[in-house]
Amino acid sequence: MSREWISEGLYEGWRQELRVDRMLARKKSAFQDIAVFENVDLGRVLMLDGVVQITERDEFVYQEMLTHVPLLEHGDAKRVLIIGAGDGGVLRRVLEHGTVEKAVMVEIDGDVIALSKEFLPSIAGNAWNDPRAEVIVGDGIEYVTNAADGSFDVIIVDSTDPIGVGEVLFTDSFYKHCARILTANGIIVNQCGVPFMQADELRDTSARRAQFFDHVSAYVAAVPTYVGGFMTLGVAAKGSVPGRQPVDVIRARAQKAGIRGTRYWTPEMHVASFTLPPYIAQNLPR
Repeated sequence: MSREWISEGLYEGWRQELRVDRMLARKKSAFQDIAVFENVDLGRVLMLDGVVQITERDEFVYQEMLTHVPLLEHGDAKRVLIIGAGDGGVLRRVLEHGTVEKAVMVEIDGDVIALSKEFLPSIAGNAWNDPRAEVIVGDGIEYVTNAADGSFDVIIVDSTDPIGVGEVLFTDSFYKHCARILTANGIIVNQCGVPFMQADELRDTSARRAQFFDHVSAYVAAVPTYVGGFMTLGVAAKGSVPGRQPVDVIRARAQKAGIRGTRYWTPEMHVASFTLPPYIAQNLPR
């Protein structure tokens, strides 16, 4: 039986194809093309503008590392701002931290939230109904521009690559306001692409943030459906240097926060993820 295949053409000369065993939703929103479908190997898949964002099979890798690392590097994060992440997975992981008092999520595309709630309920779990969560359908740039000084401890940016709707989340103005609204020990993290193919994304983002943060670094996670090797997660901090905490400190912070049952993140993986191969490290500010 013939089935449709979707080709992800993120790079000019390298594609991956995913078989569509059942198309669940396909919609052109005000901002982007959205597709949710089932694949025999990956479970349900969310694609935006033809690029894989999340799959049920491997979402835990990206979500755990994007969330637990910055929160536990901070050590006492009570207020967290999430930009993007319309599938709800980051919100879920943030709220797993019992020490978090408030999580504000700002997603520009309400259709991504609606379709994720309908077709990808396992990604967010019960996070949408958590009383600590405030979910806003709106512009993340506008939100950080208007937010009060020092109003968040951690900012997590889960966006598409710096093209289309996600492009404005990689600008000087955005990072300047993020630094302003973070507390004195504040941390920001966002995906910086697969550096084997997108080294300029990590290099340019890191250089921009170095204008406003004392410490700029990155760590890695191996996400199978993000082709090209390690995914880099760029991190910038106003307080202590990211990646310098010993394993026993990270473990103690995780226990205090109530983090358990992870499938990729561990205190050891946390610390090890900051050890970068030279081809990645060379793109960070010296």
